[in-house]
Amino acid sequence: MLGFVADTVIMFTSQLLFFIFGYLFFMLQLFSNYEIHQRAVQVLFAVTFTMSCSMFELIIFEILGVMDLSSRLFHWKLNLYFALILLIVVLPLYMSYIVLNSLRILKKPGLTALFCFSSWIVYFYFFWRLGDPFPLMNPKQGIFCIEQMISRVGVIGVTLMAILSGFGAVNCPYTYMDHFARNVSPLDVNNLEKRMLQTLEMIANKKRKLLVEERKGTNQQKKDEGWWSKLTSSLRTNETVAQLCDEIASMEELSRQLYLEIVDMNSMRERLAMSKTLLGRYFNFTGHIFSGYLAYKIFMCTVNIVFDRVGKKDPISRGLEISADWLGFKFDAQFWAQHLSFIIVGVIIVCSIRGLLINLIKWFYAVSSTKSSNLLVLFLAQIMGMYFVSCVLLMRMNLPPEYRVIITEVLGDIHFNFYHRWFDVIFLVSAVVTIGVLYVTHQTSPHKFTSPSH
Repeated sequence: MLGFVADTVIMFTSQLLFFIFGYLFFMLQLFSNYEIHQRAVQVLFAVTFTMSCSMFELIIFEILGVMDLSSRLFHWKLNLYFALILLIVVLPLYMSYIVLNSLRILKKPGLTALFCFSSWIVYFYFFWRLGDPFPLMNPKQGIFCIEQMISRVGVIGVTLMAILSGFGAVNCPYTYMDHFARNVSPLDVNNLEKRMLQTLEMIANKKRKLLVEERKGTNQQKKDEGWWSKLTSSLRTNETVAQLCDEIASMEELSRQLYLEIVDMNSMRERLAMSKTLLGRYFNFTGHIFSGYLAYKIFMCTVNIVFDRVGKKDPISRGLEISADWLGFKFDAQFWAQHLSFIIVGVIIVCSIRGLLINLIKWFYAVSSTKSSNLLVLFLAQIMGMYFVSCVLLMRMNLPPEYRVIITEVLGDIHFNFYHRWFDVIFLVSAVVTIGVLYVTHQTSPHKFTSPSH
């Protein structure tokens, strides 16, 4: 009993630290430029982040043997159940409440609650139907078992993970390698800036003409003339005004494109300058490594899809077997499996959390506004929770068999192999589409891409 209490204190203390970190990240990084009045939104984001990190912490505890076996099993179930309630019930309900409350159609609290519940029923119906096309779990399982929820959350999360992984695996070498940089001279930037200034002057002249025409039309309406004369002059004025408005709109669009091109060219000049530094050479070397990884990953995903293959052993055990059998090394396999598992899983966890938080910041600043910020952060919290639950599903294969027993028991009787095959399919599609988009962008750029001279 004392051991369970001590283990619970350890878990709750670490969860408090995760909550504080998530709350500070929310306030200082994600919403530093926005004023959020709803404290519930802040708390829900931090709680979702806490539950997600707690599951990663329990994976580390499985490897290191921290806490009793029964305590780990209890906290695994507690965290997973709580995370599923957040993702499937609490967050969708509160999002529907925010939408209805912002529309200000329903003034009575009772009607608002009824419509919130009705919208959640619709959401849950589509969420449930999502799992119908996929072989997610054993058909003998009941409707109200936890596997039904985990399997559907896993499909969404694994799809998101695969899309981000495919995009990142292609975009990283494209961004880091000098080969894809283009030569931009100061003269190119100056010419583009002059063109933008000319465009802005033309827009100002067109707007002055527009004001003159609008005043002319107003003055003609006030003159004591016949109705036919007023009609013809009004039609001519309206036609001129419409033409000027179209010209102004097209020129403003041109000015926006020129501005973006100037920003892109200045960024490219900074990239070229950095490529000559030690850090730039490091990024270039890293880009070559990632390009090799991309080629290997695309090849292995294709092989796995074509031959319907899923790895039977985790990479750590396979690597130790190769070292022992083929290279003739003698060592304590269990000792090294534990320590290597701890290191590799720790790196995966840190990279996953860091990568997702960076993407959350980018997405938020790209599409958020003062009106949609509350709704958007709840949506990002839901995506974050599904992403981390799916990380646990896929990370299970990276663990030696002795460390995945509790994880398998908690997640239930679901088809783990399906998620690995699904990840391969979506990763391959995402990578190929990203390659195609970057190739088209590369070829259609106003300035041809060339390797910079060092």
